[in-house]
Amino acid sequence: MSREHPFAPHRVAIVATVAVLAAVALLAVYGPAWWQKAYHPLRYRDQIAQAAVSEDVDPYLIAAVVNVESGFDPSRVSKAGAVGLMQVLPATADEVFTDAAAKPTTERLHEPAYNIAVGTRYLHQLLSRYHGDEGAALAAYNGGATNADRWVAAAKGGDVKASVDFPVTKRYVTDVLRQRDSYRRLYPDAFPEVSQK
Repeated sequence: MSREHPFAPHRVAIVATVAVLAAVALLAVYGPAWWQKAYHPLRYRDQIAQAAVSEDVDPYLIAAVVNVESGFDPSRVSKAGAVGLMQVLPATADEVFTDAAAKPTTERLHEPAYNIAVGTRYLHQLLSRYHGDEGAALAAYNGGATNADRWVAAAKGGDVKASVDFPVTKRYVTDVLRQRDSYRRLYPDAFPEVSQK
């Protein structure tokens, strides 16, 4: 029985691919600012600032949610039916806007300013519900408020992320908070009209 050579072309190709992807990931986090900005774009700055002022939410948190949710692609629609920049479900938008005149449509949720306004209002409601705990609010944004209530109760005043039992949601909370910090560092003067918390 012959053994395959450890440097067979298919093995080298796999190792090389992993090494390149690791290098790109490291550059996205620790590379030059121009390279990091490619992974942390900041489009729709005025719309984010307006929503941040209107709902009293950190604009860098909003930018991070937009980047994680859609990569700043207003046409994105998830398999679950979440729409636009902040990946808002039409049912969630209906809950956010109880006024019949302001009821959103799926078409309107594709409009960047409107989607950011709806998503930020929902984020504000979640931040209020969880007394400003960004981790709990983000867990609810991604995994649902019912699940987040359970995670908050299990955390008993500690870090909610530790009690999240959905790997996707745990990763989501980590990614958004990490990206919020990156946005603050990369774009320190992006939102002068918003008082920083």
